[in-house]
Amino acid sequence: MHDWLNTPPGRYVQAWEQAQCDQALADVFGFHALQLGLPELDALRANRMPHRWLACDSLEGMQRQRPGVLLTESLALPFSDASLDLVVLPHTLELSRDPHATLREVERVLVPEGRVVVLGFNPTRLWGLRRRWREEAPEVGELIGHWRLRDWLQLLSFEVASNSLGCYRPVWQSQAWLQRLAWMDRAGPRWCPILGAVYCMVAIKRVRGMRLLEPAWKRPAARSARAVTTASKEME
Repeated sequence: MHDWLNTPPGRYVQAWEQAQCDQALADVFGFHALQLGLPELDALRANRMPHRWLACDSLEGMQRQRPGVLLTESLALPFSDASLDLVVLPHTLELSRDPHATLREVERVLVPEGRVVVLGFNPTRLWGLRRRWREEAPEVGELIGHWRLRDWLQLLSFEVASNSLGCYRPVWQSQAWLQRLAWMDRAGPRWCPILGAVYCMVAIKRVRGMRLLEPAWKRPAARSARAVTTASKEME
């Protein structure tokens, strides 16, 4: 995966994913955010949370020094329950030996109403129509389609807020051909949206029975009690 990201199609995918993260995470507020895996992508650069970490199982692919780097596994995150406001999974589930357990671990560390962002390859991608796809694609585990991922998230009480697909150009190794086919990224969402090679899904952790408290200035002012007077008729 790390070597493939340095190829023309790898840089093409990485640019789309970076743009999606910048747009989706710029207005996500909180205190603690985590990117789990894929250090080549700076998924949290547009986010303004004061505490941001990058968790990896190795330093492979680390092209520059970045603050807040943790060496850990996705199946055992070094965070307490309900302690993170945001978790980004850039192809983390596809590279995990147990994607179900990884997703459960993310649910554990997220606060109620916390967000998870999942980036993954689409199994019904246009790239799959090429014979040499397996030779030119990155080495990942089982591909998890966005509809399948949506079911997994719902089982963990997540609510999908948005899902975007992109990268409609064929997986050519030539940078020149990728540039010539740029028109496909404009036509793809209109004519064949389900054939985007990569997806970016945002989901919110919901907790049943929980009621969020509104700010004090939003609460209706308590009505002051008024004295009620009754007129009595004199008895003759």
